[in-house]
Amino acid sequence: MNRFALTSLYRSLTRHKLYAALNIGGLALGIAVFLVLGLYVRFETSFEQWLPHHDELYVVQTKLQIPGSPFNGAYPVTMPGLFEEMRQDFPGLVGTRIRGGKQGGSVIRENDAIGADVAQVDPSFFDVFDIPMVRCDGRRALADPSGALLSRTEARRLFGDADPIGQNITISVDAPQVYRVAGIFEDLPTTTDLQANILIPMPRTPPPPVQWSWYKWGMVDGATYLRLPDAAAARTFEAKMPAFVRRHAGQDLGPDPAKVIALSLLPLTRLHLQPPGGVQSSGRTLTIVTLGLVGVLTLLIAIINYVNLATAQSGLRAREVAMRKVLGADRRMLIRQFLGEAAAMAAVASLLGMILAEVSLPLVNAAGGLSLNFPYALALPLLVALVLIIALTAGFYPAVLLSRFPAAAVLASARAPGGGRNGTRSRELLVVIQFGLAIAFMIGTVVLVAQTAHVRQSDLGFQREGLLVIPSLADKRIFPAQARPILDALRRLPGVVSVGSSSSAPGMVNSSIDVIERASGPGVTVSNIPVGPDFFRTYAPRLLAGRVFDDAHGADDSSDWTKWKNGRNVVVNRKAVEQLGFRAPEEAIGKTVGRSAPRTIIGVVDQLRFASPRTAETATLYQYSRDVPTSAIAAIRYTGDSAAMLARIRSTWQRLSPQVPLVVGTADQQLADFYKADEQAVHLFGIGAGLAVLIGCVGLWGLASFNTSRRVREIGIRKTLGASSAHIVRLLVGQFLRPVLIANFIAWPLAYAAMRTWLAGFDDRIALSPLFFAGATLLALTIAVLTVLGQALRASRATPAWALRHD
Repeated sequence: MNRFALTSLYRSLTRHKLYAALNIGGLALGIAVFLVLGLYVRFETSFEQWLPHHDELYVVQTKLQIPGSPFNGAYPVTMPGLFEEMRQDFPGLVGTRIRGGKQGGSVIRENDAIGADVAQVDPSFFDVFDIPMVRCDGRRALADPSGALLSRTEARRLFGDADPIGQNITISVDAPQVYRVAGIFEDLPTTTDLQANILIPMPRTPPPPVQWSWYKWGMVDGATYLRLPDAAAARTFEAKMPAFVRRHAGQDLGPDPAKVIALSLLPLTRLHLQPPGGVQSSGRTLTIVTLGLVGVLTLLIAIINYVNLATAQSGLRAREVAMRKVLGADRRMLIRQFLGEAAAMAAVASLLGMILAEVSLPLVNAAGGLSLNFPYALALPLLVALVLIIALTAGFYPAVLLSRFPAAAVLASARAPGGGRNGTRSRELLVVIQFGLAIAFMIGTVVLVAQTAHVRQSDLGFQREGLLVIPSLADKRIFPAQARPILDALRRLPGVVSVGSSSSAPGMVNSSIDVIERASGPGVTVSNIPVGPDFFRTYAPRLLAGRVFDDAHGADDSSDWTKWKNGRNVVVNRKAVEQLGFRAPEEAIGKTVGRSAPRTIIGVVDQLRFASPRTAETATLYQYSRDVPTSAIAAIRYTGDSAAMLARIRSTWQRLSPQVPLVVGTADQQLADFYKADEQAVHLFGIGAGLAVLIGCVGLWGLASFNTSRRVREIGIRKTLGASSAHIVRLLVGQFLRPVLIANFIAWPLAYAAMRTWLAGFDDRIALSPLFFAGATLLALTIAVLTVLGQALRASRATPAWALRHD
């Protein structure tokens, strides 16, 4: 652009300040939403890419493929001894094991256990994860069985300003052990699923608490990572896994173990988007795609605003275009000038949008529970790309339209051209598209909010109030013989109604897979949950038929495995009754199922939903043990003040198990991780949708203002001929309600398809009620009316003499 073009742009902007502000402000808001949601998408899709050789790293997945099992799927965990067996068969294989991680152990100081993110790793850890070291050599430190590495933050937390190198520290994973701090590594970035602040060497021999499961196929207690040269090498290695499984797993899994378990490789960069079992993978990926589309479509709405206002104002610059043509300018020169003006406005809007995005990030992070930050290194290329894209998409049509005005006709007419009927129709079409997207956003926001509220408040089969869950009891450092005194002490606390124990609890599903054989046809696969005394009293599920366990019936106790062949009593849930073929819960009572291990059904309870709302309900069998089940999680039903109860629990725990950190929380707190990702999506979607609607309203207000100013004489004549103010208001408001109503034909199918796909990821979900669609439409119409009503009222109150004063 030359200085004459810049001068022309400056005069145009200053002469029509309102439209300039609407154009630039609308674009800036659209760009800000696009940038913030783009940062979210970038954050979620960049996990593990901070590693120098991230494209060479793979995690080994244990893939369960048991016929009829609800737990089939690929899980990024393995038995701890898998990598050792792999290296026996594949010498030279580069990889490592990680056992532990988030709250994987504790640091013991002055007989007090402090929970810590401790991971046991092989000396080859740094061959796979090239984590920058602050001090000392990480490989050499891990080669020492008593060496420990701390992150920079953990070293400061434990030692303050003192030098930690060479200091002794007691760390407990399977049992307390004294380590020497041998190095400091940089804090891990937020874009990693590797959660470890303390690294200690993997035991050279399996620790006693987990010795039996270290090399047992089907047991998982760690993760195995491999480094392979490229994708082809990964495919070749993966093809060797079925034969490897057959060679090693036959003793644990039968004659053809490859039919039960498979090993597969997953690129490490895809792990974050594929949670264990793949249950939530589609939901997380869909959330990222949806929010990315919201950002793009919001920017599109802002661009439509620009095009609409620019074409509406085209008549205001018609004489300028005509004079330039008279003075020798051709269409190509004019198109270049107006594209340059669009680029200049896009540059100003991009700069403002970037400032808005940076300023709003703390609010967005707080609302979504995120840690997004603005990458300043990408700021300049991002600005340039945005300016070019917006200039071309938003500036091309107005530039062509302006350059098309015939000079003679414009200069001979007393009235500036406005595009005629075709121009009006094109602007109405853009308003239809704009509000179609806005209404779809409204519907989506309402559905997302309703679904998240539903899963938060839905009936889980147990009463959440007055229930505390203690996962710490399942710590491998607490043996069943130690757990019983803890449970007995908790039962004696004032205000405690009952204390139960089980392998599963809200937010933590730890069950084995059991197959109940039938006389004909395939067996029924069920989840087998061991429970201790007072489990059903504590959770109080609805009893549909029969009774629950009690110590008065000896056959209820299944703790003695030698008596299993004679049969044992079990309680099942409603889903198991259906899959076993009984017509009603009452029909199942007293029936014996299974051949190799007979089980007599003594009770049927309703579903207890401990897992994610995205996880399908499973057929479940409960077996009772008078002793505390292995890896049991405690649950306490209490009355009275929760703070006082927590204080009493902490005091009791500290007295009986000081070397294991206490983790205790309400049922809702334990389930919070299941809701977190969806609630983040709701907050971000709501912010984006709200700003998209605001941008649409700004554009609609600008169009209404411009349209009203162009129809001043028409309104004056109408009033002279007897039209009332109400008639004028209906005329002006109706002009903009028509495209908003038509927009529903775009919004409803779009929102229905998108929300149906999103809701399909939930097992426990709401129905897509017509009220969501009707409510969003009514809200959109209300917003549209309020947006243009002020302009319409002002025009209707003007006197005909004022409107026709120049005629």
